[in-house]
Order: sequence, then C-alpha cells, then structure tokens
Amino acid sequence: MRQLVYFGANGSKAVKGQLWIKRSLYTVFLLIFLGIVWSGYVYYQINKAESTVKDKADVGIILGASMWGDAPSPGLRERLEHGLKLYKDGLYQSIIVTGGLDAPGLKYTEAEGMRNYLVAAGVPEQVIYLENEATSTYENLLLSKEIMKEHGWSSAIIVTHDYHGTRSLEVAKVLGYNDPEISLTTSTVLPMAKHKTREVLAYTKWTADKILIGLGLK
Repeated sequence: MRQLVYFGANGSKAVKGQLWIKRSLYTVFLLIFLGIVWSGYVYYQINKAESTVKDKADVGIILGASMWGDAPSPGLRERLEHGLKLYKDGLYQSIIVTGGLDAPGLKYTEAEGMRNYLVAAGVPEQVIYLENEATSTYENLLLSKEIMKEHGWSSAIIVTHDYHGTRSLEVAKVLGYNDPEISLTTSTVLPMAKHKTREVLAYTKWTADKILIGLGLK
C-alpha cells in the first residue's frame, strides 16, 4: 500500500528554503568561477602587451603616474626616461605629458612634474605640451587627442609601462586615434603583483565603460 507523505505548510516552506539556499550557493560558486576565468583572461591580455612602434610619429604621449611631492615617483620616472630615449632617437619631435593633480595641496600636477623632469634632462620646454586635467587613462588619451587636433597632429606614440599597455592601446583605438602605437617599458621599481592586480580591476572597469560607450550611454 502506497504511503502518502504530507509536509504541511511548514514543511513546504522548509523545502523551498532549502532549494533557495542551494540555488544561492550554486549562483555564488558560478560567479566565483566566472570571476577566476575572467581574471585569468585579463591577466593573459596584460602580459602579452608588446611595443608596436614601426615608424616616427608626430608626437609622443607620456601617460602620467603618481607624483612624490614635487617630483615624479620612481615609476613615473621610468616612463619619462623611456619617453626621453624615444625623443632622443628621433621618433617624435613633440611631447604631450598628461595627468592632473594627484591630491589637493600638491605644488605640481603630474603633467607639470613631468615637464620639469624633461626640461632638466635637456628637452626644450617649447616642444612639451601639458594636459593638466586627466584623472584616468581614458581622460589622458581623450584630452591628449584634443591637443593633437589643435596642432594638426595625426599620429602618436603612447608611452607607458608594459602592464598598462593593453588597456592604453584599446582606449586609444576606441577614441579614434589614427593607427595608434605604444612603446612600453618594464618596471624594475614597482611591485608587479600589486600593480597587475590593480590593472585587472582597472581593465574590468574599462571593459564595462567600453560597452557603455558602444551603446552611446557614455
């Protein structure tokens, strides 16, 4: 004889509660798995960045990084030294330095600190153009493009660190740079575990922004 089991209202709620917990756990595990896969993909994209310079350009764009007081930080000095080498090698005759004020009370913006460093290294001040407002890579390249337009420049070499190269090149392409090129330097002073982890997060945010830009929502 078949036995009928009746859970009642409380039993039914308990079963539903257990199902909800299981589904929630599955969702959490799925999100964690997808996060790991995405992070691995981004890390691969970051590490595969390479310099793409093939020829001379109208201008070099050195992307800003943090200031230490009145002077560029060691990491920013690496970018400046790399950009300076390209300038001395004749790959461009004009330089855009880009970056706003890191914190209230500082004497110089990133761009001003970069200009001071390059002038001290022998670059004529009249060939250096300042972009003093940017607070992100997107703004660095957006506002630098406006300077390029003002001076009739159509080609640029973007100077930054290798871990930052993939995102920088993608931003330039989205902004409509004409066949943008990047020249990358490898850091010997920055803690790469920290900076590459931050870059994974920054690239993730940029990917979301890129989708919004494509949809005309940003």
